[in-house]
Amino acid sequence: MKYIIATHNKSKLRELTRILQPLGIEAVTDRDLGIELPEVEETGTTFAENAFLKAQSACLVTGLPAIADDSGIVVDALDGAPGVYSARYGGPGLDDQGRNLLLLKEMDGIPWEKRTAHYTAAVCCVFPDGSAPIAVEGEMHGFVGTEQHGSGGFGYDPLFYVTQADGSLKTAAQLTDDEKDAISHRGNALRLFKQELLTRIG
Repeated sequence: MKYIIATHNKSKLRELTRILQPLGIEAVTDRDLGIELPEVEETGTTFAENAFLKAQSACLVTGLPAIADDSGIVVDALDGAPGVYSARYGGPGLDDQGRNLLLLKEMDGIPWEKRTAHYTAAVCCVFPDGSAPIAVEGEMHGFVGTEQHGSGGFGYDPLFYVTQADGSLKTAAQLTDDEKDAISHRGNALRLFKQELLTRIG
């Protein structure tokens, strides 16, 4: 099965491909097809709406089933921010490191017990035959730390602490790929996606 992955984020693409490959899905990109997908304006107010917009656009352009995700971090002490604006937090001039530093600044002085947060990933697949899209969501719960640790992952991973089975804390950036996939918001969403897809295609 050949599906186009509607993302230009290399880190996200690696993570999606790694999780989709065992499903027998040949994940291709626009570059693999020799085209360039247009940038989609993320006008949705939810992760699910933005994932659908991106998948729909890629499906219309390529004629292939298209998978897109939209994800971000939801911080309770900031009333849910950055939320759907996670990748644009602080404006277009900031990279991942700049956004992490901004988040640390915004949360300065907030005690640990109030630094709860969760990652959300919405995954959507749009089919060229017009059948109903598959739309699922997954979450990963943890805390926003007071300093960055780890060199893996991307986005807010160096700040996002999760509790391990032994009660210790690690950031998402300190987890191995397998450890992260087992508990991550994207991993949880894609496991639901797998169930839905297998039901759909048999």
